[in-house]
Amino acid sequence: MNISISVKQLGKKHPLLQEKSIALPIDNPLITIQKLIESVVEYQVQLFHASSFEFEDEDKIHLPKENYLPILTDTGKVGFGALYNHNKVDLAKAQETALQAFEDGMYAIFYGDDQLETLTEQIDLSQNKTLTFIRLTFLAGSYW
Repeated sequence: MNISISVKQLGKKHPLLQEKSIALPIDNPLITIQKLIESVVEYQVQLFHASSFEFEDEDKIHLPKENYLPILTDTGKVGFGALYNHNKVDLAKAQETALQAFEDGMYAIFYGDDQLETLTEQIDLSQNKTLTFIRLTFLAGSYW
């Protein structure tokens, strides 16, 4: 099933990931939030494992285009597409971490205009609304 995903961060003008369509191996369009998070994490882990892990495959001459550099500096991270972490990701641990982060309020999920609040809540993916992940940041510093 194809779903549209957007990733945003509070306080930023541009989304980190804007309206990307991904294909998840889901048969039933009625799904719990827990299963949805696990499926998205599984998709991202497969995408990471499909990336090149060969040290010789790093692109040493790739430079960002003139219009690409302002976008990178707005997000606060400038990179050249090289992978520096050559370790495999443990899928079960990644799914567990993502579920724990959702329960702890590290990010919020919206389906269209509706906020998804619990892991047991069910949504209907056949409505084709955009799924928005918003990374929440905590305030730094204190007075005590």
